[in-house]
Amino acid sequence: MTETAAQVAVHQDRPAAPLRTETFRRDRPDIVGPDVPEPPFPIKLAGVVQHGFGRGGKDLGCPTANLPDDSITPMSSVTRTGVYFGYAQISPEKDGKRILRDEDCTVMPMAMSLGWNPFYKNERLTAEIHLIHDFGSDFYGHQMNAIVLGYIRPELDYTTREALIDDIETDKRVAIKSLSRPAYQKYMHDTFFATEYSRL
Repeated sequence: MTETAAQVAVHQDRPAAPLRTETFRRDRPDIVGPDVPEPPFPIKLAGVVQHGFGRGGKDLGCPTANLPDDSITPMSSVTRTGVYFGYAQISPEKDGKRILRDEDCTVMPMAMSLGWNPFYKNERLTAEIHLIHDFGSDFYGHQMNAIVLGYIRPELDYTTREALIDDIETDKRVAIKSLSRPAYQKYMHDTFFATEYSRL
């Protein structure tokens, strides 16, 4: 049986990851997972968005929200490293003040990386969520709730930044198409999310 991300983190430093190949890229499916989420999904995560490494938006053109290390245990204890898909929502308030626009607080599709990001050689296990939406401002310090619904692909290493960006764009397309199925769409209205924004 494959070790969970948490098990790997306990007894190893940064683990090796397979190198992404052109064959892998050509053979990637448009939709992943069964037509109905299967255990261990859905997995619910929540935490305050942290400052990460600052490279998602600047280096990759794909801003990510980093969850606190202790908030990813419900996922890392039952899944392996890799890229996942689901839904997430950011709260509009920070420090008691409403900051974000209504449209930035809807439940939206997301792609999530759980692992060590081999291309950047991270030293610890992290969870980075990319919400597939153009935000009007950053959301550091805001509460984020996420429901992870399926697995897209394993964590990979890359020889170039361009190859990594190419796979990230594919991950986003796969996430959106995989979430288009009715059994996944219903999670947009899960009570885990704030209902006043979930249907805007």
